Amino acid sequence: MKTESTNKLTGKIALVTGASRGIGAAIAKRLAAEGAAVAITYSSSPDRAEAVVKEIESAGGKAIAIQADAADAEAVKRSVNDTVKQLGGLDILVNNAGIAVMAPLDQFSLADYDRLMAINVRGVFVASQEAANHMKEGGRIITIGSTNAERMPFAGGGVYAASKAAVAGLTKGLARDLGPRGITVNNIQPGPVDTELNPADGPFAESLKGLMALPRYGTGDEIASFVAYLAGPESAYITGASLLIDGGFAA
Repeated sequence: MKTESTNKLTGKIALVTGASRGIGAAIAKRLAAEGAAVAITYSSSPDRAEAVVKEIESAGGKAIAIQADAADAEAVKRSVNDTVKQLGGLDILVNNAGIAVMAPLDQFSLADYDRLMAINVRGVFVASQEAANHMKEGGRIITIGSTNAERMPFAGGGVYAASKAAVAGLTKGLARDLGPRGITVNNIQPGPVDTELNPADGPFAESLKGLMALPRYGTGDEIASFVAYLAGPESAYITGASLLIDGGFAA
């Protein structure tokens, strides 16, 4: 999908966590196409991250890649501060980094629970807290949650659903904290999206499509377009919201 630049984000600086592939990469490219300078973080895929940076640069945009494991609070803080130092500020934070671990309750290890919560919840809190220190009026904090916060129709997903429900609640509270400063905080809740980790032709695809009003997977570009809207000037009156983009999965 080719995105035509509207320049709605010209002069803005964005940080997208976990953006070396999939939804995060699509978001970074879209924000850059809208005119923002973009920093992306990656955990263990420097080549992929650099490929995203080069694609943005080849289209005339500005981007940098920063190594940071979202489970490491100090690394998350450093990525925010490195963005500010290298790009000159921070206007938009997209908390995209996340993992999914599915297992029956009696087989779910405490180590997996701790890592999932560290990335999906604590990482969002730490990045948002640090980013808010640098944001001015008009700042945007956007988290990529999940429709599973609203509906978990199969066994083994309880902890994942809990982590996404947690960021939905965190979004409401942070919106209250930051509203007086003119900073909005919102949570996007995708349904099944066609990525390497959950391909539209994968082993679970048909069963998931059967749960949806629109029997198809979404695309990274569709999620990215929603992020770009929430990052832009037309969404200034939206805050504290958890917004579904799930093909009717939770309908």
